[in-house]
Amino acid sequence: MKTLLNILLMTALGSCTFAQKSTILENYITEGITNSLALKQENLEIDKALTAIAIAKANLSPRITFVPTYSLAAGGRKLNFPIGDLLNPVYSTLNALTKSSQFPQVANVNEQLAPNNFQETKLSFQYPIFNADIKYGIAIQKELLQTEYAKKKVLQFELKNAIETAYMQYLTANAGVKIYENARKTLQEVELLNKKLIDNDMALKDGLLSAQYEVIKMDQEIQNAKKNVSLSQYYFNFLLNKSFESPIITDSLWLQSFRPTLFEADYYVQSALQYRPEFNQLDQAIVTSQAVVKLQEKTAKLPQVFVGGNAGFQGFGYHFFKNQAYTVVQAGLSYELYHGKEKKKKIEQAKISKSIIEIKREEAQKQIAMQVQQAYLETRNAQNNLGTYLAAKEKTKKILDIVTSKYTNGKAIYLEISKAQNDHLQTQLMEQVAQNEFLTKYSNLKKSSALPE
Repeated sequence: MKTLLNILLMTALGSCTFAQKSTILENYITEGITNSLALKQENLEIDKALTAIAIAKANLSPRITFVPTYSLAAGGRKLNFPIGDLLNPVYSTLNALTKSSQFPQVANVNEQLAPNNFQETKLSFQYPIFNADIKYGIAIQKELLQTEYAKKKVLQFELKNAIETAYMQYLTANAGVKIYENARKTLQEVELLNKKLIDNDMALKDGLLSAQYEVIKMDQEIQNAKKNVSLSQYYFNFLLNKSFESPIITDSLWLQSFRPTLFEADYYVQSALQYRPEFNQLDQAIVTSQAVVKLQEKTAKLPQVFVGGNAGFQGFGYHFFKNQAYTVVQAGLSYELYHGKEKKKKIEQAKISKSIIEIKREEAQKQIAMQVQQAYLETRNAQNNLGTYLAAKEKTKKILDIVTSKYTNGKAIYLEISKAQNDHLQTQLMEQVAQNEFLTKYSNLKKSSALPE
């Protein structure tokens, strides 16, 4: 039943999120993912992993090698055998007895052991019939490829959240500039009103000077706000790998209408445990470590079987096809009987590595659950603050309208209208700050819980 409820909640939230999406923002996210240098590097890592698989598979193919060698030698050990001294007296006696020369004289053997003017030109052939190292080596490389894909998903996940947050900050920075500019217009209207009141002897000049001073102060605030817009613009374009000065299309209406619905904290925790890409990356690492364990176990139990051979020419000097041709065919088996329990220790080492990753995954579950709970509480608090400042902004706006009307009719002093203007400006700014904080916290909640789109 709980699973069914989670599915229904996921569907409802997915529909809500889709309705609140900004097409402009989604296009920017796509552009950022396409242009990201970090993702381009990761794509190269994936290509590298694919190449590693091809290299591992190449070990299954026959290896044919052309191996020509030529040797020159001088000095060194010699083979001395007095064959002539032993046989020549016997051959001489036999020639005398037979009155013939059938038995020639033989020279003593005095050969240099290092071959001089010796060549060997051959083709060497090797083919593994069965080799566990190669078989499971290919399997490991395939799992490492999946690990790289998982890393890419993590990078995309992080980049998407960074672009979304930076875009919201840029929009809120622009909104701040508009608030200051609107406040300046109001101050200018008060300045004109003061001039009229002075002309009609209904006010003193100090009110006009104060209004002019407030306009100057507001100009400074506007400059600071525009600086913040430029800084947020630079950072946003940096994430998109574009020129810092590139213009940004704003979606102010989406920002004003974006009021996501918050569900219970447990829903976001379950979403994180199901969809966070870090778990996929850790799962791939566990699968890879399991493949390493299998490799070590099979290597310890199974022999390596191979066939091979050589075909070519060898002899003193290059006289091909004159009694120099030869062929050798081999079949072999290699099985290590003992090496200080090395294979057993390698299996234990691989199992320990697998256990470490499994513990890391369990630890990651707890850390991410805590991270989601914290993000949820911060988002809920930011939402409450936003509601408070929205109500405060409406009240200060009503107060400002009342005081302005009284001041126009000469029933209020400048200090009253100045305070009302300042209060309304502050609540507008605090509301904008609260909105930015809420959207940032909600974006962080989306990131930490990996809400599906």
